[in-house]
Amino acid sequence: MPVSRPLAAVVLTGSVFAVAVAFQNTDVAPTTPTLPVPSPLTTAPPKYWRGNLHTHTLWSDGDDFPEMVVDWYKQHGYDFLALTDHNVIAEGAKWVDADANATRKAAVAKYTRRFGDRWLETRTVKDKAQVRLKPLAEFRSLFEEPGKFLLVPAEEITHAYAKRPVHINGINLRDPIKPLDGADAVETVRVNLRQVNEQRTKTSRAMIAFLNHPNFGWGVRAEEMLLADELRYFEVFNGHPGVRNYGDGAHASCERVWDITLALRLGKHNLSVVYGLATDDSHGYHEYGVGKVNPGRGWVMVKAPFLTAETVVKGLEAGDFYASTGVVLNEITHEGGVLKLAIRTEPGVTYKTEFVATMKGTDLTGSPKVFTDKEGKETPVTGDYSPDIGKVVAQSTDPNPTYTLTGKELYVRAKVTSSKPHPNPYAKGDVEVAWTQPVVPSAKP
Repeated sequence: MPVSRPLAAVVLTGSVFAVAVAFQNTDVAPTTPTLPVPSPLTTAPPKYWRGNLHTHTLWSDGDDFPEMVVDWYKQHGYDFLALTDHNVIAEGAKWVDADANATRKAAVAKYTRRFGDRWLETRTVKDKAQVRLKPLAEFRSLFEEPGKFLLVPAEEITHAYAKRPVHINGINLRDPIKPLDGADAVETVRVNLRQVNEQRTKTSRAMIAFLNHPNFGWGVRAEEMLLADELRYFEVFNGHPGVRNYGDGAHASCERVWDITLALRLGKHNLSVVYGLATDDSHGYHEYGVGKVNPGRGWVMVKAPFLTAETVVKGLEAGDFYASTGVVLNEITHEGGVLKLAIRTEPGVTYKTEFVATMKGTDLTGSPKVFTDKEGKETPVTGDYSPDIGKVVAQSTDPNPTYTLTGKELYVRAKVTSSKPHPNPYAKGDVEVAWTQPVVPSAKP
C-alpha cells in the first residue's frame, strides 16, 4: 500500500523546484521593446514670421468679435497676432448689446454663421439682447497651431498727458496694467514702459512694450522720445487713418521723428537705438477702403527658429525683424561692415532701396517749434533740424542691394519702396514699403 505524502510537502517541493529553476535562469536578460528615436523638434533654420501687434475688438472699441478678428488674420496668412484692446486683457466676464446699431447686428449675424448657434451665448437684460464676449483662454485653442499660428496676450495701455495721447502696447503680458500719470509727456511714457518691465521682472516672462502712433493727436515729440531711456520701439507706421504718419506742413512725419530720435540718442545722449514697427491698429472689419480703420495695412516680420511668444519677443529685442506694408525681404544681413538685403521680387514690380543715415559730426542742434491750432492755442512740436539728419546716402534698384558702412555713420537703415499699389492703403496712392532696423557701425581702432 503506497505511503501518502502530506499536501504541504508537495507544495513545498514544487516551490523549491520553481526557485531553483529561477535561480538557474538569472543570467537571461529580460527583453525590452526597442522604441524609435524621436526626431529633433527644431531642426529648421530660423525664418521670418509675419505678425500684427496692434489690433482691437469688441473688448474695447473694435467693431467685431475677437474670434472673427483672429480668424481674419489667420485666413490672411499671418503667423502671430496680439489683441491689444484698451486697458484690458481679454479675460473675465463681458457682455455687449446684440443690436446696439446696424454694424453690431451685422457682426452678430456673421459671428453666428461662422461659429454656429452653439458657440453663441446670449441673454436678455432689461429687454435687451446681449452676447457674451469670450475671453482669450476660451477661444485660442480654436486657432492656435504649433509652428503655424500663435496668439499673444497683450494690451494697449491708453493714457494721455495734457490731452496729448500717450499710448503704450504691452506684448505678452500676464496681467492687465493700469496706466499711470507722469509729470510730463516724457515721464508718462517712461512710467508706463516701466510698468511692463516690472511685470516682466516679477513674472520672469518675456515681454516688450512700445510707443504707439506718436503723431496721433501730436501726442509725443521726437525730443520727448529721445529722452525716454526705457523706449526701445515705436510705430513708424500705423494703419489707422487718423494717426498722421506722414505729418503735415507744421509737423514732422513719423520717419522724420525716427531719424531725429536716433541721431540725438546716439550722437548726443549715448542712448540705445529705437526700433521701428509697422502695425494695423485695426478697429473696423465690416467696411473696407481708404479712411476706414482696417486690418492688413502694416505688420512686422520677426526672424526666429520657431514660433512662440518668447522667440518673437527675443527676435524683436535683437532687432532681428523688419516692418512692412507689403514688401517681402528674404534676408537681411550685416556682416563685415556690409548691410545686405534680398528682396522677394514680383513680376512687373520695381523696387527702390534707400539707405538712410546720419553721419557723425552732423549738426544736432535743433530750433524749437510751436504749432498754433485753429483756436489760437500754441503747442510745442518736433523742432527743425539739419537736413543731414536722416539723409539718403545711397540708392539702388537692384533686388539685392548692399551698403558698406564707413564707420562714420551714427546709424544706417534701409527703406525699400515698391511700385505696387497697396491693396487697401492707409492713404490714397500708397505703395508697398518695407523698413529695416537701424544698424550702428562697429567701433574702429
